[in-house]
Amino acid sequence: MPPYEAIKKAREKNLDLVEISPTAQPPVCRIMDYGKYLYQQEKKEREAKKHQKTITVKEVKFRINVDDHDYETKKNHVLRFLDEGDKVKATIFFRGREMTRTGLGRQILERLIKDVEPHSIVEFRPRQEGNTLHAILAPKKTEKEREKDKQREEKHKAAVQSAPSESAPPAQVAKPAS
Repeated sequence: MPPYEAIKKAREKNLDLVEISPTAQPPVCRIMDYGKYLYQQEKKEREAKKHQKTITVKEVKFRINVDDHDYETKKNHVLRFLDEGDKVKATIFFRGREMTRTGLGRQILERLIKDVEPHSIVEFRPRQEGNTLHAILAPKKTEKEREKDKQREEKHKAAVQSAPSESAPPAQVAKPAS
C-alpha cells in the first residue's frame, strides 16, 4: 500500500502510522495509537523492575587480633547475610606494624571461607589492596531454592507436630456399662 493511503487510513481512524521495520523491503508500518504504545512499554519495564532482586554487598570487618567469640559472632553475621541472598565482603584492615603480619589476616579469611563453605561460593579469593585484605563471598543457593527449602522445613515441622508422639499414653476408651 502506498504511504499516502496508509497515512489517510490512520487519520480516518484517529491513530498514528508507525514504522516498525524500516530496513525491510518494503518497509513495514502499523496503524496504532503511539502514545498508548509508549505507555504500555513503560508499564512493562516498571513491572519488570519491580520483580528484580537488587544484589547488595554487605561488609564484615575483622582485625588480625580478633578473639574467638568475636570471630564466631561475625561469622554468624556472614551466614545471615548469605541466607538473605546478599553478597559479603570480608575485610581485614591493617594499621601500622600490623602490615608485617599480613599472613595472620590471610589465615583469618581462609578460616572464614572454610567455615562458611557449605553456604557460599568464593567470588574473589583473599587479596591485598594497600593496607586492606579482602575476600568476596556470594550465596550458593538462589532465592527460589531458599524458598523451597523453607517450605519443606515448614511442612516437616507441621508433620512432626501433628503426628502423635510415641511417649504419650494411648487414649483409653470407656466401655459402656451393661
